[in-house]
Amino acid sequence: MLMEADLPEDVDALRALVLEQARELDALKGFKVEVERLKAIIDALQRHRFGRRSEQLDPDQLQLALEEVETAMAEAEHARDKASRTPADRPRRTNRGSLPAHLERVEQIVDVESKACPCC
Repeated sequence: MLMEADLPEDVDALRALVLEQARELDALKGFKVEVERLKAIIDALQRHRFGRRSEQLDPDQLQLALEEVETAMAEAEHARDKASRTPADRPRRTNRGSLPAHLERVEQIVDVESKACPCC
């Protein structure tokens, strides 16, 4: 801090000293504004981290999770509908009993000699 004895007697030197102090004061005011802004940011982050809402989910994050669940449910329903509509998974039943009409049919009856089981 300047004492009265340290002040120059010249008017131009005094003006230069006043201008220099004004610039320093403006710089200090700028720093003070920056410090206040940073303190506000720190307070907001601390409230977000340690405040009442620290245990709650962000609504956007919850909406994203719900959209994923809805998508999975829609895919499962689509797969189930597709499986129930197409019988491609079942083996095709073939008709082995009918012969073509142009083949001759011969019926032969074989009589069994003993109708009792030999073990019994």
